[in-house]
Amino acid sequence: MSQPKNFCGRTRREFIWQAGGGFGAAAIASMLGTDGFFKPAAGSEAKTSFVNPLAPKPPHFAPKAKSVIFLFMYGGPSHIDTFDYKPNMIGMDGKTVNVKTFGRGGHKSGGRIVEPRWKFKQHGQCGKWVSSLFPHVAKHVDDIAFLHSMTADSPIHGSAMLMMNSGRILSGNPALGSWLTYGLGSENENLPGFVVMLDPTGGPISGAKNWSSGYMPATYQGNVFRAEGAPILDLAAPRDLPEGVQRQLIDSIQQANGRHLVSRESNTDLSSRIASYELAYKMQSAAPEAVDLSNEDAKTVAMYGADKEPTRDFGKRCLIARRLAERGVRFIQLYSGGAHNDDNWDAHGDLEINHNKHAGATDQPIAALLADLKQRGMLDETLVVWGGEFGRQPTAEYAKGSGRDHNAYGFTMFMAGGGIKGGVSFGTTDELGAEAAENPLHVKNMHATILQQMGMDPNHLSYFYGGLEQKLVGVEPVEPIHQIIA
Repeated sequence: MSQPKNFCGRTRREFIWQAGGGFGAAAIASMLGTDGFFKPAAGSEAKTSFVNPLAPKPPHFAPKAKSVIFLFMYGGPSHIDTFDYKPNMIGMDGKTVNVKTFGRGGHKSGGRIVEPRWKFKQHGQCGKWVSSLFPHVAKHVDDIAFLHSMTADSPIHGSAMLMMNSGRILSGNPALGSWLTYGLGSENENLPGFVVMLDPTGGPISGAKNWSSGYMPATYQGNVFRAEGAPILDLAAPRDLPEGVQRQLIDSIQQANGRHLVSRESNTDLSSRIASYELAYKMQSAAPEAVDLSNEDAKTVAMYGADKEPTRDFGKRCLIARRLAERGVRFIQLYSGGAHNDDNWDAHGDLEINHNKHAGATDQPIAALLADLKQRGMLDETLVVWGGEFGRQPTAEYAKGSGRDHNAYGFTMFMAGGGIKGGVSFGTTDELGAEAAENPLHVKNMHATILQQMGMDPNHLSYFYGGLEQKLVGVEPVEPIHQIIA
């Protein structure tokens, strides 16, 4: 007796068998599993529910800060022309001195002094000396802790950038923002926990390696937001996929896969993929709202300089950073400078043209961010970090001109808010600013301080990879900078 055929030339039995072995079976299995039809595997009763890897997680101890805004001055601003006052250099312009330096030009034993090109004045109750490059930031020195003895392991942009962002000079390691979202999750389920906003001239050297999640799941990597147009590229669903269908697809994936995860650890990639689908769906409405400044009053927009040149771009991004921090984003990183040469702070040629350009674009927005956070009661719980991958040398790089080479032996960064003491200057460089002298600090100390203020023990936050408990600060214990912690 012949079997009845369907229109495709297959038997009904074959059709049911093939349908049951396809995607629909996963949904059926999920529904049956929800009703208790399947007996759970031994020892897995308490581990059958889907766990979002970005769900909020308890810190190691009570945090001082909830969010970090890292203002990255790509290219290396000159510390001795900004916040590290060197009065002994005044009158030495052009004189040859014996000073050991190491930059892109290699090791040198001496050079021609380039006297600071801007005048310094004292500001605030703390009497902090600040150059005329930063007249707006100078008004907030009583809220800032300056770190004048920073050191790094490389004077080369690529590796120095990776160190500042991931603690290592080699690629393949999670960025600081990845460590924070891994350790703490995100307070906003509709936005990523780690956001990066680039300079309009382009990204920094090494590109996405600077916000990569490295050996961690991609869930923890940085998401690049744009200040103009669609905030996130390739976020919208395909045109031929209706919104309702997309939502159903995500629900089906979660139901079919998520509810049957035996353990989060053994299904990290699957868990991350489900979370990524859901986050992308939610961000389609949340991300545009977060970067929409139409609800900000004109006075606030003007305070940031987001209504005029040359502060428009960086001012807008600083304002967006405040809005993202308000919405629970853990780590927001803004880049000042991109591409190469004078598109960033890498002043090898004319120091004055370069630094006037970049300080002029960032000074007012940075000051506005500090003021805005403070007046909203957010500065106490938002840690603001400023700095580049290294500083610059006291001597000229070339026979003519005011350009300075890279300096990883001693440079300045600053922190404000998030439980950090204000009106403090810690560490020093020598009288020429060539290298750290008193209380030298390493990039790892800064990273440890950020983790500490966010409620994470820097020497215990770890991720098992390659047979080792990997840490942002490395194998050896690293101390936060206790002297600047309130």
